[in-house]
Amino acid sequence: MADWKLGAVEAKFADLIWAGEPMPSAQLVRRAEEVLDWKKSTTYTVLKRLCQRGIFQNEGGVVTALLSREEFYARQSEEFVAQTFDGSLPAFLTAFTRRKKLSREEIAQLQKLIDQNRG
Repeated sequence: MADWKLGAVEAKFADLIWAGEPMPSAQLVRRAEEVLDWKKSTTYTVLKRLCQRGIFQNEGGVVTALLSREEFYARQSEEFVAQTFDGSLPAFLTAFTRRKKLSREEIAQLQKLIDQNRG
């Protein structure tokens, strides 16, 4: 199973890429220095790690996403439910709503999702 977890700093770095891609790697180095106070070597080390995990690619000096931000976080959520709740979305929702009651708007949104995915 792929590792769909990002640490807090990795997530900020990934957001830099998603916000500006396609992006020349030199520009990414400058942005990471401005926003994260990273050195060039740190940027390339983390970028390489995220490329190896299949999230981004750095081809010809241009960094692009292999997965959109939404797709990445959808996969991360699926992995969390699979690992923590044996893949059971109802078990996750039960646990979630024990401590936080859903608003009427949230219930309506969930009902709409259920209706759209029925059948």
